[in-house]
Amino acid sequence: MLKKFNHWFRQLFQIQDTKYQDILDIKNHEVHIQNVAYFLAKAQFTDIPEMLGIERAVYGGKTPWDSAAFASELRHETDRLYLVLRRHDRLLAFIGCTFNDTKSDAHITNIAVVPDYQNRGLGHFLIAVMIKKARQLELKQVSLEVRLSNVRAQALYQDLGFEKAGIKKGYYFGDHEDAVDMVITIGDSENVEA
Repeated sequence: MLKKFNHWFRQLFQIQDTKYQDILDIKNHEVHIQNVAYFLAKAQFTDIPEMLGIERAVYGGKTPWDSAAFASELRHETDRLYLVLRRHDRLLAFIGCTFNDTKSDAHITNIAVVPDYQNRGLGHFLIAVMIKKARQLELKQVSLEVRLSNVRAQALYQDLGFEKAGIKKGYYFGDHEDAVDMVITIGDSENVEA
């Protein structure tokens, strides 16, 4: 009986891992956002210094995540997806997401766009890709946290269908600013180029 259970258990998780690998495997390719060509790729360890540079540009010289945190995330290939957008070999934006089948949740861990390319649809595109991946994995929701003071980002997330689900007091390291929990409940697939 135990042998049958173990065999079933291994098969179940192998199918799960294969499903995640197939859906989260994105081939590097060109995408068009607002009629401009960009190069979409899975983030690599060699991208980390540029990702930290984007954080510094966005967060006033600070890096909420350090290189060790990004490296740790990139090592988890079966349930995480980190993407970067480039134009003329310059890294302009990135996004990270964890996919949790148990909670039926895709959680966007971070997203950033260099200041001179904000308001060009890059953030919207990257979030839409993660929503599409979550739908393909048949998850029920996509969640994220955003600084209470970041009303521009909150507006973007609301445009995508996210709703405010609560406040996390003192969430952010350093300044202890509150975070707004935002969630979108997802259903059928939507056409997003990825």
